[in-house]
Amino acid sequence: MIRDTSAQDRLVEVHPKRRRMVLAAIAIAAVVVIALLVPGIKHMLSASSSVSASRLSFATVKRGPFVNDIAADGRVVAAVRPTLYANSPGMVALKVHAGDTVKQGQVLAVIDSPELKNKLAQEESNLDAMEVDYQRAKIDARKQRGQLEQAVETAKIDVQSANRDYGRYAQAFKNGAFTQSDVDHAKDALEKAQIKLKHAQSDLDLNRDSLGFDVKAKKLAHERQALLVQDLERQVDELNVRSPVNGQIGQLFVAPRATVAKDAQLLSVIDLSALEVEVKVPESFARDLGVGMPARISGNGSSWNGQVSAISPEVVNGEVAARVRFEGAKPEHLRQNQRLSVRIVLDKRDNVLTVARGSFVDESGGRYAYVVHDGIAVKTPIRVGASSIDKVEILQGLKVGDKVVISGTDNFNNAARVAISD
Repeated sequence: MIRDTSAQDRLVEVHPKRRRMVLAAIAIAAVVVIALLVPGIKHMLSASSSVSASRLSFATVKRGPFVNDIAADGRVVAAVRPTLYANSPGMVALKVHAGDTVKQGQVLAVIDSPELKNKLAQEESNLDAMEVDYQRAKIDARKQRGQLEQAVETAKIDVQSANRDYGRYAQAFKNGAFTQSDVDHAKDALEKAQIKLKHAQSDLDLNRDSLGFDVKAKKLAHERQALLVQDLERQVDELNVRSPVNGQIGQLFVAPRATVAKDAQLLSVIDLSALEVEVKVPESFARDLGVGMPARISGNGSSWNGQVSAISPEVVNGEVAARVRFEGAKPEHLRQNQRLSVRIVLDKRDNVLTVARGSFVDESGGRYAYVVHDGIAVKTPIRVGASSIDKVEILQGLKVGDKVVISGTDNFNNAARVAISD
């Protein structure tokens, strides 16, 4: 058999007076503990639920400067990116490759267009012929004008001669040497000479205007043909496709020695001296965005000042595209499509009541927040204003020093009071 410990046990007698003292001490301790715990228990029981503080984030309401801004990732784009086209059909001979650095005026491609060159030669021949016609018209005009002027001078001499004859006949008639018939005949001859002079002068005036019109018409036709030849020369010169800017070849749209139609895309040139940053801004922020707003661009371990230069008028996939240009000198070592961070300042004010931004704004719609007092999060109505990247403006409902639950409030189930446990 296994022996127990009954042989070792010994009954201890407790004195009744000592027992009463022990029980009194226990009672006093119990009263003290209950007195201390009852307010806390009552306070805890007033909350509908309890959530661990480790599942929440807190922030303190402060007053100070407020910068309303938005942050977005952007990519470097060329503000000037011209695309060059073929001005005439023909075969293209490319002189550059994608990525090559080019200078303004450098020949990038040559279009072989025999049709255009032949047309230029024909029009140049027509221009020479019109030049001859114009010069001949001027010579003919001078010749005809000389003949008419000679006729006028001859008529003037005839008038003078007839006038002298008439005077002699009239004087001789007074002396009885000639008859009245002779005098009348001399008078008629004078009048005929005067009429011829009048018509000769009129012919000279009319033909002077007519000859001037003919010469002017020849001149205008010659000038019109000269303009046509000048335009064709320009088109032939544009067969040598030149770079309009200093930059870099972006994309080639045709293969070497390819035959293209008129107005076909040939290549694009990127002006690296005029770079901008293209950003996508959420539609909710786009309504506050304006051209000329300051921005801060950062990347490659550096940062630069910028300014909003353009805003797209349309919304695509809930976003609005905007352009930010660099202020001052262009940063070095930037490349097309390089990623940069952009922070656009919408508003900047001092002495504003703010709290750190958190999910509570979206979860409550900015209508209420949970303010922590003595371990209890109390649902408090608020009114918020502008929001920035890390702060939200408080217009009503909170004061400086309030401790607010800024994230994790989805665990509260919209309760009015929630206990925060350690």
